[in-house]
Amino acid sequence: MSSLSNTTTWMVEGNVRVKPKLRLVCFPYAGGGASLYRQWQAAMPQGVQVCAVQLPGRENRIAHPPLARLDEVIPALGRAMEPYCDTPFAFFGHSLGAKIAFELARTLRRDKGLEPRHLLVSGARAPHIPEPSPMHQLSDQAFIDGLRRYSAMPEEVLQNRDLMQLFLPVLRADFSIDETYAFQEEAPLACPITAFGGSEDHEADRQELLAWDDYTTASFACHIFPGDHFFIKTAQKPVLDAVVQIIAPAASPAS
Repeated sequence: MSSLSNTTTWMVEGNVRVKPKLRLVCFPYAGGGASLYRQWQAAMPQGVQVCAVQLPGRENRIAHPPLARLDEVIPALGRAMEPYCDTPFAFFGHSLGAKIAFELARTLRRDKGLEPRHLLVSGARAPHIPEPSPMHQLSDQAFIDGLRRYSAMPEEVLQNRDLMQLFLPVLRADFSIDETYAFQEEAPLACPITAFGGSEDHEADRQELLAWDDYTTASFACHIFPGDHFFIKTAQKPVLDAVVQIIAPAASPAS
C-alpha cells in the first residue's frame, strides 16, 4: 500500500529547465511502461513537459503488485495528479491508456472541477464499446495465444516460458482493467477530444474512433496513421508531429 501513497512513483517527468506552461500526461497501453514516452520530451515545444504514468508492476515499479481494476487505479492516480494540477495539463493515452485517461479526466472534473486542456485518445474504442473478445480469465497458454493478435511481442518472447512468467501477471492485470470496466453515463467533457487510429488497426476501427465525438461538447477530430494497433511506434514521427500541433497552442504565451 505504501506505493499508492507515494505519488512520485506514478510519474516519470521529462527534464525541463523552467516551470512548464503545460504538462502532457501520457498513459501507456496494456503491459507497457513509462519508457514508451521516453523520446517524446525532445519533440515537445518549449513550455511543454511530458509526464509519463508508471503503473505498478513494470520497469522501476516492478516490485509493486499490479492493479487489476480501474476502480483501484483511478483513485491512486487522482492522488498522484494533485502536485501536477498547479499547471494546465493535457492527456494522451494509447489503447488501455486512453480509457484510464478518460476516466481520470472525469474523476478530476467531479472531485476538483478540473479538466485537461485536451484529451488525446489513441488506438482505443469509445468507452461505451466493450472488448468483444475478453482474455484475462483464459488459461496461460490461451492467453499467450491471444496476445499474438496484437503483434506487440516477438514470437521468441511468447515462446519463452521464463520471460512470459514475468510478463503474465502485469498483462493479465491490465487486460482485467480493460475487460472488467463498466462504463457509466456522465455529461460529456468540456475539453476537445482528438482520436488517433491506425489504418490497419483491427482493435479500434474508424467508426469506433469516431464514436468518441459523443464525449465532448467542444471540438472533435480524428487522425488515421499508417500501421496496426501499435502505429504510435511505427509511425512515431507523424504521431508526435500531430500531438505537438494540437497541444502547442495551450502552451503558448497567449494561452
